[in-house]
Amino acid sequence: MALTEERVLEALRTVMDPELGKDLVSLGMVDEVRVEGGRVDLLVNLPAPACPLKGQIEADIRRALAPLGAEEVRVRFGGGVRPPERYALPGVKHVVAVASGKGGVGKSTVAANLALALSREGAKVGLLDADLYGPSQAKMFGLEGMRLKVDQDRRILPLEAHGIKVLSIANIVPPGQALAWRGPILHGTLKQFLQDVNWGELDYLVVDLPPGTGDVSLSMAQSVPVAGAVVVTTPQGVSVSDVKKAVGMFRQLNIPLLGVMENMSFFVCGHCSQRTDIFGNGGGERMAQEMGIPFLG
Repeated sequence: MALTEERVLEALRTVMDPELGKDLVSLGMVDEVRVEGGRVDLLVNLPAPACPLKGQIEADIRRALAPLGAEEVRVRFGGGVRPPERYALPGVKHVVAVASGKGGVGKSTVAANLALALSREGAKVGLLDADLYGPSQAKMFGLEGMRLKVDQDRRILPLEAHGIKVLSIANIVPPGQALAWRGPILHGTLKQFLQDVNWGELDYLVVDLPPGTGDVSLSMAQSVPVAGAVVVTTPQGVSVSDVKKAVGMFRQLNIPLLGVMENMSFFVCGHCSQRTDIFGNGGGERMAQEMGIPFLG
C-alpha cells in the first residue's frame, strides 16, 4: 500500500501521550504531516515546552510508523502551554488556585514549589499571594522590603525572583502591620490584584489562597475564570475534614479540582534515616479516593 498522510495519521492514533493517556491525534498534538515519496515529516506540539517524555513519544512514533515502510521519519517538536478559548486575564492563559480548608498545612510552600516546577518545565509563570491576612510569598522568594511600582498606565508591576513574577500585599503594607479589613475591602483588593496588574505574557498564574472558604476565595471565583484548583492537606483527620469543605466550595463554584496534595506526610530522621508518620498515614489519599479527586502525591 502507498504511503499516505491518512495512513500515517491512522498509525499515530495508536501512539499515546504517556501522561494524558490519550492518543496524539485525538489530543490535537499532530500539527503537520507531510509525505514525500518514502519520507515522512511530522510536527508534534507538546503540552509543555520542556516535556520530559519527548524521547519516549518520538520512539513510540517511529515504532508505530515502521510497518508502513517509510524510508525516513523526521519528527519535529513544537508547542508550549496551549491557550484556552478565552484568556483568564489579559496576557494570562490559565489561573490555578492552591487552597486548603485549614491553616498550617504548608499550602504556601506547595504553591511556591508548583510555580517553580512549572517554570522549570519551560512555562512563563506568575504567583499571586492572595493570602492577604498572612502573606508569605515575599519572604519565600527573598522579596521582603521591596516595594511595588506601577507602569505608565498605572498598572501594578509584579516583582520577579527565580524567573517567577510575584505579587504580594507584603510588598505594599509596612512590615508587621496587621490588616483589619472586612469583606468589601478584601474583594476590592483582590480584584485590583487580578485586573490592575501588568502580568505580561503568562502561561500560568498560580494563586496562593488563604485558608478556609471565606471572602477572598469567593471573590476570586467571581472575578476570573479559574482553570482548576489544587487542594493541600496533611494526613490527620482534623485537616482532612476541613479540606473537604474547600473541595465542596470549589464544586459549588464549578471550579475543576486538579487533585489533592498531601503535605507533611512523614519525617525522616537525619541521624538514623528512620521514617516517622507524625500526623498519621494516608489521610490525603483516602480523601481523594472517597471524593473522586486525583491524588497528586
